[in-house]
Amino acid sequence: MKKQLYYNLINCLFPSIYGNDEMKTGILLQLFGGVAKTTHEKTSLRGDINVCVVGDPSTAKSQFLKQVADFSPRAVYMSGKASSAAGLTAAVVRDEESFDFVLICCIDEFDKMDPRDQVAIHEAMEQQTISLAKAG
Repeated sequence: MKKQLYYNLINCLFPSIYGNDEMKTGILLQLFGGVAKTTHEKTSLRGDINVCVVGDPSTAKSQFLKQVADFSPRAVYMSGKASSAAGLTAAVVRDEESFDFVLICCIDEFDKMDPRDQVAIHEAMEQQTISLAKAG
């Protein structure tokens, strides 16, 4: 029964992508998220995960990202080639229509971003915060 539910979810999310079962599982886990916890030592553990999709050209990476962004109302898809860290972090803080926080940012071609912009994205990924410097 559990196995069938898993396959139903995968087929619903990625009906045209064959194989890549590990990637599908990782993305599915990211979409569902988890529960934040605190250890006995008072260390906070976040309940969600970051997913990095790396592979050869033409292996459905962009298709995965676009389908996640289409499926989840709190996800956005952006191209790293045409985006700066300032644009990415400032633009994804709130959804324009619902004003909800965007929880999933699908950045395609991350390796094509300027290295300084890549470093700026790390705060959002690791600390789950975005620091904005405003003049005035």
